[in-house]
Amino acid sequence: MGHVPQGGGSVMRILLAEDDVIIADALVRSLRKAGYAVDHMTTGAEADTALLSQSFDLAILDLGLPKISGIEVLRRLRARKSPLPVLILTAQDGVEDRVRGLDAGADDYLTKPFALPELEARVRALTRRGTGQPRQIELGSLVYDQAERMVKAGDQIVDLSARELGVLEMLMLRAGRLVSKEHLADHLCGWGEEVSTNAIEVYVHRLRKKLEPFGIRIATLRGLGYSLEKPAEHA
Repeated sequence: MGHVPQGGGSVMRILLAEDDVIIADALVRSLRKAGYAVDHMTTGAEADTALLSQSFDLAILDLGLPKISGIEVLRRLRARKSPLPVLILTAQDGVEDRVRGLDAGADDYLTKPFALPELEARVRALTRRGTGQPRQIELGSLVYDQAERMVKAGDQIVDLSARELGVLEMLMLRAGRLVSKEHLADHLCGWGEEVSTNAIEVYVHRLRKKLEPFGIRIATLRGLGYSLEKPAEHA
């Protein structure tokens, strides 16, 4: 079974409406890697039909879609009183586009070009907002409160730096699965940090020292990356 980031339930489903194949391909891969199910549409008409007939947890709409524009898809969605969180992508730096999108009911926007970790961060924020669920990731005795940016092991607070927290967040979201050093570095870059893969080794080393007393183990897959081991279900 895949690990579900948002505290139980099924995998989050995202509709992506983007007609630029290169951008769409990168987004689909990035989001699927992050554990989301993604349905990709290339026209506004397809997106509108899908939103009418299927249920999603988030829609990502490019404003410059052919046939029916992203703004029009968004207006129709809101006219149907749908509360679905919507992230709009705009190629123009034009403030006008952004304002039109937000006025039409978008929850957030990104201007192209953007960094993939930034997109992932916006998606995480919007899907959390959409579910109204507590922003907590749990793994055995380890609990990470994303809202408070605080980690507890049992009832003890674990003192972590911002970068250690960033690495741990990614490992917890993908517990039991491989996370590459490059992906961890990208994740931290999404927080506005420039991070080398060598630095990642240092943060993982520090995390091990802080977490191992609580029985939390980070495995190294040599040359590939790291994996936060899931605790045995039944001792």
